Amino acid sequence: MTATAAPARPHTRASLGAQLRTLGVRPGGTVLVHARLRGLGFLCGGPEAVLGALRDVLGPDGTLVVPTHTPENSDPAGWSNPPVPEDWWPVIRAELPGFDPAVTPSRFMGAFAELVRTWPGARRSDHPQVSFAALGPAAERILAGHARADMLGEGSPLARLYDLDADVLLLGVDHGRNTSLHLAEYRQPGPPRHRLGGAVRTADGGREWAWWDDVDLDESDFARLGTDLEATGVVRLGPVGDGTGRLVRQRAAVDFAVPWLARNRRTEDA
Repeated sequence: MTATAAPARPHTRASLGAQLRTLGVRPGGTVLVHARLRGLGFLCGGPEAVLGALRDVLGPDGTLVVPTHTPENSDPAGWSNPPVPEDWWPVIRAELPGFDPAVTPSRFMGAFAELVRTWPGARRSDHPQVSFAALGPAAERILAGHARADMLGEGSPLARLYDLDADVLLLGVDHGRNTSLHLAEYRQPGPPRHRLGGAVRTADGGREWAWWDDVDLDESDFARLGTDLEATGVVRLGPVGDGTGRLVRQRAAVDFAVPWLARNRRTEDA
């Protein structure tokens, strides 16, 4: 049996905090974090070490935000990974539990996002597919009034983060996971739209199926967009654990992405 090489060193709350300060996380600021911790090496305390480090750097006046999306709470007719038989669709629509921001777990967002969602004092927006959770004094301002039919646009937490001049921190992921770039899609003239559905919890504790029209989101070119964004020098890159952290002002990313999408997607569609 071949022995597995030991990591170079364990990473602690203190050492991670020092790296995040060097990267440029701002005390008292607001930061939206997308994290895949597997590439960060051995974390002494796992996701809790990362959360503790970020809260240490942000301080009591800072606010931490994460995506806590629930993409499986959607019309099964559109499922492709994997698809389900058509004769299942009525059963799923009738029985899928209604989204409850207090208890519904996020899916595919990672252990760090789930830790923040369940942390004492965390708040969560009430969108059935693309909710966000936050810890800190700006949480309510960011999360309140998350519009169902404008889910990542001007009625969403992403726009409130833009208003607050927040940062985006990518840990172990690239801009392909940068949800804020969707805000730039909403800021295109006449973006394509489609019909969406999801199960929601009613005020009396029941559930119902809700439908709405929204922008047809497409992140397939976000990694390429991010490469061009980084070439402008507005993204700070540095070590976090054994991985790479990327820190960028959300406004800078969105403001760059609006003309980039208009230019590149128009060219591709021509």
